[in-house]
Amino acid sequence: MGFWELLVIAIVALLVLGPERLPGAIRSTMKTVRSVKQFGQQMQAELSDNLRIHELHQKLKDAEAKNLLNLSDDEKAAIKELTEAANSVRPSNAQMSLNNLTQQLGKDLTPTSSETVVKDENKTGS
Repeated sequence: MGFWELLVIAIVALLVLGPERLPGAIRSTMKTVRSVKQFGQQMQAELSDNLRIHELHQKLKDAEAKNLLNLSDDEKAAIKELTEAANSVRPSNAQMSLNNLTQQLGKDLTPTSSETVVKDENKTGS
């Protein structure tokens, strides 16, 4: 909106609401606009997270199809990121060290001592 359009809206609002109710109406409108913007930002962040999760899941499927052999750097990075995410959610279930995964991947990812890999629950049936 241009300056003149905003000026016309302000004059009409002043005439309709009067000088007593106009400040409250402006505050209410601003509060509504702020909440709509916040909702939009939250939805955008959630969609972005879901898209990233889908992308990582697809790379994991690709890596599993290759039996974790001859993986691209993207696939290795995706496995490492998923491993770290799984460990941050369920650290007590982590069984296999990241060093073992590194040996499977054939590349040294230089993990910290606290990084571990979640045990493959499908193989154990648990």
